[in-house]
Amino acid sequence: MALRGPLGDALAANLRGRLSHFIVDEHSPAIALFAPELRARNQEGDWYGEHAGKWLYAAARAVMHGGDATLAGNLRRVADYLVSVQEADGYLGTYAPERRFMRKQPPKPVSWDGAPSLRTWDIWTHAYLILGLVEASRALREDAYLAAARRIGDLCLHALTDGGIDINDLGNHHGMSATVLMDPAVELYFATGETRYLDLAKRILAQVEANPALRLLSRALEGADASEIATGKAYQLIWNLVGLAKLHRATGEARLLEAVQRLSENIRAHHLSLGGGPWGGAGHRSREVFNPANVFSPEGYVETCSTFAWIQLNRELLRITGHARYAGEIERSAYNDLLGAQAADGEDWCYYVFPNGRRTHTTYWRCCKSSGAMALEELPALAYAVDGDGLRVQVYGAGEVHARLPGAGAVTLRQDTEYPFAGVIRMRLSVEREAAFALRLRVPEWAAEIGLQVNGEAVQVEIDGDGFALLARHWHDGDEVELALPLPLRIHHACNRNVQESRAPDGSPVAQEVLRHAYCALTRGPLVFATGLVDGYKHDETLPEMPTTDWIDTTAGSAALALRVPGRTPILFEPYFLAAGRRDGSWRLTWLSLPPAAAEPASIKNS
Repeated sequence: MALRGPLGDALAANLRGRLSHFIVDEHSPAIALFAPELRARNQEGDWYGEHAGKWLYAAARAVMHGGDATLAGNLRRVADYLVSVQEADGYLGTYAPERRFMRKQPPKPVSWDGAPSLRTWDIWTHAYLILGLVEASRALREDAYLAAARRIGDLCLHALTDGGIDINDLGNHHGMSATVLMDPAVELYFATGETRYLDLAKRILAQVEANPALRLLSRALEGADASEIATGKAYQLIWNLVGLAKLHRATGEARLLEAVQRLSENIRAHHLSLGGGPWGGAGHRSREVFNPANVFSPEGYVETCSTFAWIQLNRELLRITGHARYAGEIERSAYNDLLGAQAADGEDWCYYVFPNGRRTHTTYWRCCKSSGAMALEELPALAYAVDGDGLRVQVYGAGEVHARLPGAGAVTLRQDTEYPFAGVIRMRLSVEREAAFALRLRVPEWAAEIGLQVNGEAVQVEIDGDGFALLARHWHDGDEVELALPLPLRIHHACNRNVQESRAPDGSPVAQEVLRHAYCALTRGPLVFATGLVDGYKHDETLPEMPTTDWIDTTAGSAALALRVPGRTPILFEPYFLAAGRRDGSWRLTWLSLPPAAAEPASIKNS
């Protein structure tokens, strides 16, 4: 599978930048942490060891879909080194013996982040190491890497059973930074077929359910808002949901899927930015924690790690259900908040992106640089899928996929398009043998209507139960399909309101609105649009009234909109990920202010 266009450009930059320079061998700082002499005296408690597993995972994915020989060599060298320093009991972390997860740590006063003990990131690091080693084993066909991952899994299982350790004591956010181990535990089960790793995941879930501050499965089934579970930490909570989704795939247990879907829909409805990233931080001491469902702020934070986890969660739900809406969420996040966090050089990333705020490239060690690289490397495998009777196109953009289908043999589908800037997508099929099979094309939720042609002739659009346009026919080599997706302009309304309630002397209720900040924003098809500093220096602009689509000029360019506000010069908007030239320190403004009376309460978000 190969992606071109903006997603392909991002992947190419990822290879040139982050994947090729951050880690190259055992002397790279993120791998040197694992040297036995450094490990033996490390008393620190931070997350830096996670970069090894994240890089292994992303580099392995890049090798599998791109075949870069230099990267493959670096991947082998780093994986070989990590295997060589794994200890006899399976430990492969960065902490001194007295600080490791197998030993109960001294308690500390539980603060807002729900950390019960001194050591909070050792299991987290091992979770990423398992995922990275399993992926490296697949990419390089090397059993030693899978064996190393298995030894970590065995050590974790021993600690949580015979070792008497409660996983809730091993992570902050009321255990969620350790209970993420559910995901790699099930991944080990998928890779090996060994039921003890499935038992490990089930044991973690049992300990989660016994933790009154977490109870992830029960709280989800009870209909809790995402902000109400543990501390509501977005990244960790969503990663835990990935683990629950995989555990459902392994066991078929219906309530696991129900819980994941309930919280997924809750996040989708109340906790995503316009660009598809999980957001929080408004009026909260942590920038990375979900706010209550009705809170809105144009300055909300989207942590790139959370966008990565959201893409992975939708990957799992897409695999389980086959429903187009999950592919749509992946595409929305990718084209907006994910690409909006990556710098053009492929090395720099934003830790946070803001609908309204300054673009800031983060520092060397920060987690989001590795998470962004991982998220990008998920995309090639998600753009297309082979199902029982054909091929599905799930994410649109220039590129191609090679597959084998029953009867047809080798099949290649090529997308030729300027999507997401334009809505015409031309596809050409090459088939080894003429055969009947189904081609399914995702129908975006924002698409009011679509047009389909096969070899220049219009065909009736049939949409299946999963939200895909279905073309089931006998295909010939060279057949061409054209999908027309008119890209609708939409003006989005939002409002931050505060209503004070009291009672009059006679006891009757009195409610008074004391604050209303109203905003509007623009999207076109899958893209969110933003402008820079208005008139070169202003962080906001209050429009005289709610704009209409008549105010928007689409002739400013294939990737630009001009908002023609009465009484002033037009305001030029670009796709959010391109806005202000992707420069460090530049300003992006997605939401423009409105007079309080301009917003209609029935059509806005309230807080």
